[in-house]
Amino acid sequence: MFRFLTTGESHGQCLTAIIEGLPAGLKVNVDKINEELAKRQQGYGRGGRMKIETDRVDIVSGVRFGETMGDPITLRIQNKDWENWTDRMSVSGMPAGAPVTAARPGHADLSGILKYDRTDIRDILERASARETAARVAVGALCKQFLESCGISLVAHVTNIGGVAMTDADIQDWDHYRASEMRCTNEAVEARMKQAIDEAKQAGDTLGGVFEVIVRGSMVGLGSHTQWDRKLDAKIAAAMMSIQAIKGVEIGVGFEYGNLPGSQAHDELFYEEGRGYYRTSNRAGGLEGGMTNGEDIIVKAVMKPIPTLMQPLSSVDVHTHEAVKACRERSDVCAVSAASVVGEAMMAIVMTEAVLEKFGGDCMVDFLAAVRHYKDRIKQA
Repeated sequence: MFRFLTTGESHGQCLTAIIEGLPAGLKVNVDKINEELAKRQQGYGRGGRMKIETDRVDIVSGVRFGETMGDPITLRIQNKDWENWTDRMSVSGMPAGAPVTAARPGHADLSGILKYDRTDIRDILERASARETAARVAVGALCKQFLESCGISLVAHVTNIGGVAMTDADIQDWDHYRASEMRCTNEAVEARMKQAIDEAKQAGDTLGGVFEVIVRGSMVGLGSHTQWDRKLDAKIAAAMMSIQAIKGVEIGVGFEYGNLPGSQAHDELFYEEGRGYYRTSNRAGGLEGGMTNGEDIIVKAVMKPIPTLMQPLSSVDVHTHEAVKACRERSDVCAVSAASVVGEAMMAIVMTEAVLEKFGGDCMVDFLAAVRHYKDRIKQA
């Protein structure tokens, strides 16, 4: 079984992730993990926190001489801002600093303090913060290295910022994408996205948007049709919805299915000697009946505008119950490009779980042998 947990607060000492289930013998490239962490911190519209933190991972267990050993792996990311918060986030002693009492609409603030019986909203917002996703990106970066060993790759790109969206007529330029601040595949669309972000910043507002994750090279048959909780599309949707501020997910053409007749909705099947089964369209987004069908997996997720506004919305003080303006934490104007990095990481995590569920293996030699045997059998079908 593959699984992971993250721990840590936004302004605590560090973020930690514990990973269990990766086979022994996987070669680990720490630089690649740090590259993914850097991508999460980049993007047009990011806030002041990104100027403070330069995330780097420390691997403190589970890897020796650059290879996994088969035991749990511990990843740690230090919070550089901790030095400014040692009194307010101290593990012991008397409370320091003014409590946060003005709940932010759209955040976990109010529900959290009611559920956990807290009087300071900071007890909730510290863990609810998207800062936690740095640990998930580190886990996902390690999973991407595992998936590469069996020919699976992932990429995520931004398709919509505040209504400025890529259309079917817009040419995707992946060379531009590699240099893009917005992780956008079209230079002209990206320019309009940046303009929208600038206008929102000037107005003290925030913007959301949509990103798309593409998985290439997946073999047929990951996931299962046999139980609701084994369906891969269900796991993907849950993983995407677990990302802070994500409010909707679609696979393939998604909600467009509601506008199509059946004759235009499904991907027709063909067979050719030497090529095997194939399709000429991919409206299903690579998933049918809870399983991969061999096509690219295509998933889109929508991120709502960040709820921390420089022109705060109306709220209530949780101590006095008086009308107030919501509190202001240091925040971004737009973080969709960062969310796309997190989405890519979560997809890598889900795919790693699905691949290991299918092929198992305590070591990379056995795992890769099982993958080769399965692919050879499928070719002969």
